[in-house]
Amino acid sequence: MAVMADPGAGSGVVRYTSDLIRLDTTNRGGGAGHERPAAEYVAARLSAAGIEPLLLEKAPGRTNVVARVPGTEPHRGALLVHAHLDVVPADPARWQRPPFSGDVHDGMVWGRGAIDMKGTVAMILAAVTRLSTRPRRDLVLAFTADEEDTAEYGAGWLVKEHPHLFDGCTEAIGESGGYTVHAAPGVRVYPIGAGERGSAWMRLTALGRAGHGSRVNPDNAVTKIAAAVTRIGAHRWPVRLTPVVRAAIEGLAHALGRSVGDLDDPSTMDGLADLLGAAAPLVMHTVRNSANPTGLQAGGKVNVVPGEATALVDGRVLPGTLAEFERTIDELVGDDVSWEYTHNEVPLAAPIDSPTFAAMKAALQDADPGAHVVPYCMAGGTDAKQFSRLGIVGYGFAPLRLPPGFEYHAMYHGVDERVPVDGLEFGTRVLDRFLSTC
Repeated sequence: MAVMADPGAGSGVVRYTSDLIRLDTTNRGGGAGHERPAAEYVAARLSAAGIEPLLLEKAPGRTNVVARVPGTEPHRGALLVHAHLDVVPADPARWQRPPFSGDVHDGMVWGRGAIDMKGTVAMILAAVTRLSTRPRRDLVLAFTADEEDTAEYGAGWLVKEHPHLFDGCTEAIGESGGYTVHAAPGVRVYPIGAGERGSAWMRLTALGRAGHGSRVNPDNAVTKIAAAVTRIGAHRWPVRLTPVVRAAIEGLAHALGRSVGDLDDPSTMDGLADLLGAAAPLVMHTVRNSANPTGLQAGGKVNVVPGEATALVDGRVLPGTLAEFERTIDELVGDDVSWEYTHNEVPLAAPIDSPTFAAMKAALQDADPGAHVVPYCMAGGTDAKQFSRLGIVGYGFAPLRLPPGFEYHAMYHGVDERVPVDGLEFGTRVLDRFLSTC
């Protein structure tokens, strides 16, 4: 299969982004989603460049696209390049510009998915369809459904039902990494995702004696669940530095010209925000596990003591700490409350001394010679968790050049989501170089 350049694809990244945003692929959860319009758009762009796409669905409209671009060195492990096609809901009444307009205004492409992550889909399309020569490694392209919910209709289903499509893949690049962090005036840091905390979503249940609200009730389910939730919410989890987070802190401190000190000293960690300044958010949420109460449900009438009360807790777990996390939750809920997982996913870690990490770093520094490249661990999760079940090591690498003051993380699921035109063009150049040389 030949790989042919798509005329205008390089400059077309902005057009691709706008076009994709205009295709409403809102994922409302619980199976309510419709990615097919975006999947057909992606498939058409790939076909025009001589790349043969497969469209696959678990249910009507929940469409995934997979394609393979043969490399010149097939004995090397193939590289998976993945991005999701679905987006979270957007309320037009709260936006300055319509969320599915794809407007280009003030040097930005506006709309739901601009950052998360139709802009990345567009950059991948622009980079892959303009390759003038075949890449060294086989490239497997996967544009997935349902990442914004459980991946049941997307990457999770592909991994379970169509694993042969990923034969030979050893590594992957995906969401969230390679974007500019202005750590200080003139100091530009580009974090590459080399880890993810695991998801540990839980339901807590307390049972008690139902009764009339006017009578003393020492066996009150609401009281029990409230006490357990309070203990969980107030718990300060101990610092557990993984190799990736440790390297991130050291790399950020070096970029800022600061001495990091002893990272095993609790006082050093207490001063992390001051040490790293504007770059601190890259690591502050991944130096420890976390568990945030997010929901309560009990009763329905003020004068009735319910016999059951439940709570929801969003837990996040660093690599190598699951057993400690579960023991701690057991202790915090106590004897009067039980808990179970409603959804859990493995934490991930990727080597930062690999040739692939070095190639990503080189591509960024080629495009921005002043770049400081560091690894980091994502606080949340991506489809990389699904593909890890096939033994594929995942990195977060969706490069973007961002201006000072641009609130990148606020764009995720936020109001007035937008992406700089210059950032998309920069990211396309970086991906082009990386995919051609990795």
